[in-house]
Amino acid sequence: MRGTYGVRVFYYEALVPDEPELRALMAGDAHVELGVENDWYKVIIQEHQGRLLVRVWGAVVAIPSELCLERSANGLMWPDITQPMSHDRADALTEIVPVYLDDRFLERYEQNSLFNTVPVRVHGRWLCSPSYLGQWSFTDCRRVGRNMIVIPMRELYKPKPDREIVHAHDYVLDSARVAEFDQDKEHIVSKTQRLLDQLLELGDHLETLGTAIGEPMPADKIVGFSKAELNANGWLNYPTLCHLAQVAPLSMTEQAFLARCKNIHELWQCIPNNFLCKLITKAGHTRSIVKELGSLKLLQALLNIVERLNAHGEMVEVFGSSAIPSGLSSRNTALSALFVNYDLRITDAHNTGDVLKYLESLGFDIAAVNEGYGRALDHVFDGVIRAFKDLNVELDKLLT
Repeated sequence: MRGTYGVRVFYYEALVPDEPELRALMAGDAHVELGVENDWYKVIIQEHQGRLLVRVWGAVVAIPSELCLERSANGLMWPDITQPMSHDRADALTEIVPVYLDDRFLERYEQNSLFNTVPVRVHGRWLCSPSYLGQWSFTDCRRVGRNMIVIPMRELYKPKPDREIVHAHDYVLDSARVAEFDQDKEHIVSKTQRLLDQLLELGDHLETLGTAIGEPMPADKIVGFSKAELNANGWLNYPTLCHLAQVAPLSMTEQAFLARCKNIHELWQCIPNNFLCKLITKAGHTRSIVKELGSLKLLQALLNIVERLNAHGEMVEVFGSSAIPSGLSSRNTALSALFVNYDLRITDAHNTGDVLKYLESLGFDIAAVNEGYGRALDHVFDGVIRAFKDLNVELDKLLT
């Protein structure tokens, strides 16, 4: 659209009484066209059925071709700083001047594939620094608390388009707002990593169990994540982790909450059902019964088997020696959060079910959703992590 204009056009038509003023414009003619060539309007007056027909066409420039003036990062006022900030002044800073941002600052970048927003853990700290096609990047954007980011002023003003600094300024928090945040509260990226840690541990346990009973499979093929890849490149090649760890404000909508529950469920769905079937079949259960179970009930069946063996102090060598078919599908409360999360995922997919009912069944105080579903997401997330941790604890008892 460069060099072009946005134009507003209009048309008016009316059949009006034959008045002397209009006849004067017509100068004795039955049809007259008013307006010079290339003017912004044109008027035609003509005789019609004993009256005068007036038609008007117009076109005016609504949007010029010149670019709008962009706000400059020079002159912005930041909380607790008495003078306007500029690039030169920020570059000259010798001490660290922290700038606190609401983490919704990241949403603009997370929801556009042109930007890179892969979280990176450096020396135990999580950094979420957006960049654009290798041309510019934020640096040292560190997550603090559940929904806050801190970045040194000098880093904020390092070379990047002024519009990006201005965008950050729109989300700046003053000292009073910062004091309201619990800086020790866990953020969404940390929760995602904790869930990933449990899945990696589960992969190791299932690989060990499979090898012990003659059904070997590598851990990365079981859970879909490679420790070697994660150690080498972090989350870079696992976009599912990045999507799950996107900004989750406390005020998030029910729809956004359900979509994130779906992401949680799908994160572990790569565990092969066929592999779990083989493990349970090796425990002495008939395949005709096992093959009817879905992925979640297969995990539950496996946990029931392992818990029973651990309760009798058995070792992995007797894994298939005493199957009890009646206990295979018994509801295991340790995995309740996984079942609730599954129900929420179905609710998102088919718009069915009562979200609040499912949250109540998980022990969540539904009064908290009055301000949004962010705390509900925390509750579900923690429950799912705890479920996999309980499964890992039981597997570890059996295998060690």
